Amino acid sequence: MKSFEFYNPTKLIFGKGKLDTLKTEVPKYGKHILLVYGGGSIKRSGLYDNVNAILKEIGAQVTELSGVDPNPRLSTVHKGVALCRENNIELILAVGGGSVIDCAKAIAVGAKYDGDMWDFVERKTTPKDALPLGTVLTIAATGSEMNGGSVISNEETKEKMGWGSPYAYPAFSILDPVNTFTLPKDQTVYGMVDMMSHVLEHYFHTEENTPVQDGFCETILRTVIDTAPRLINNLENYEDRSTIMYCGTMALNGMLNMGYAGDWATHNIEHAVSAVYDIPHGGGLAILFPSWMKYNLSTNPERFKKLAINVFGIDPAGKSAEQVGEEGIQALRDFWISIGAPSRLADYDIDDSQIGIMAEKTVRFGPFGNFRKLNKEDVVEIYKMSL
Repeated sequence: MKSFEFYNPTKLIFGKGKLDTLKTEVPKYGKHILLVYGGGSIKRSGLYDNVNAILKEIGAQVTELSGVDPNPRLSTVHKGVALCRENNIELILAVGGGSVIDCAKAIAVGAKYDGDMWDFVERKTTPKDALPLGTVLTIAATGSEMNGGSVISNEETKEKMGWGSPYAYPAFSILDPVNTFTLPKDQTVYGMVDMMSHVLEHYFHTEENTPVQDGFCETILRTVIDTAPRLINNLENYEDRSTIMYCGTMALNGMLNMGYAGDWATHNIEHAVSAVYDIPHGGGLAILFPSWMKYNLSTNPERFKKLAINVFGIDPAGKSAEQVGEEGIQALRDFWISIGAPSRLADYDIDDSQIGIMAEKTVRFGPFGNFRKLNKEDVVEIYKMSL
C-alpha cells in the first residue's frame, strides 16, 4: 500500500433517540440556522416537527430551504447561498439523504465564496472556507454524512459532476435508523446498490498488500447481501436498518481506502446518464457496474476472481480466473435484480440516441478511472453493453 494521511473531522452520533443531541451540537455554532430538506417525507414522518421543536427550544432562528431534488440542482444551491447571506446564517442543518446533504455542502462553500460555486465543480478553483454543516440522515446510501464529497447537477448545461473539499465535511451527523423506517422499498434498494457500488469502486484498485482494506470491503459487501432480503420484506426492522445505515457510512468515509485509490469510473459514467435522463443514481449504478466489470475483466482477472470467491462464494475448482470472475459478475447482477434493482437502460426507456453525448460528458476532464483508464470509445461500448 502507499503512504497515506487519514482525516475525518465529522462527529458521528449513531443510535435510537439521538435527535436530542441537536440541543447540544447546534449551539456550538450559533443561533442563525438554515434548515435544508427535500420534499414532504420528513413532514409526513414527523421528523420535521421534531427538529423544529428542538430548534425552537434552544432559541434558534430558522430559515428554511425546501424542495431539494434527488439530483440536487445548482439553481437550488444558488438559492441557499443567497439565503445564507441575507440571514447571517451561522450553521446549515441538512435533514434528509445524500442529495440534501450534497446540496447543503455546496451551499456551505458557496456562501463563503464571491464567485459561483460551480467554479469548484469545474476545478477552476478550490474552496478556502465554508459555513459549518450538521446533518440528520434519513436515507442510508451515499455516505455523504461523513465525507467531504458532493455531486451537483447543472440543469442548464445538463452536467452532473462530483467535487470535494476538506471544508465540506459535516461538523456532526446524527444517524438514527428509525428515521429511515418510512423510506420506500425502491429507495431502500437504490441506497443499498449505491453503498455496494462505493465499496466496489474502492475494491478495484492496483496496489499490492492491502489485505485488511480488502477484507473490510468484502465484509461490508457480504453484510449488505445478507441483510438486504430481510430488510426489503420488513422495512421497519430496526436491527437491519441500523446495519445498512452503518454500512452506508463506512462505505465512503475514507476508512476502506487508506493507502490506495479506488477506480471511480462507473460513478462518472452513471453521472452522465442521470444528468441527461434524471434517473435514480442507484438504479443507474445497478445497470452500469456489472457492464463496467465485464468490460474490464481482462485487466486483472485475479482481482475479479478474489471478489467472486470471497463475497459470492463461487467455487473456483477447475475454472480459469476469467471464468470465476464472470460468475461473480453474474452473481452481483442476479443479487441486485433479486432485490428489485433494474438491469438494463431500457428499464428507464433509455435507448442509444444519447450515447455519444453522455460519453462526451464523461471525458470532460480527460481519460478517467484508476483501475484502467477509459476514453470516450470505452464508455460508448459500456453504454451499449447496458442497453
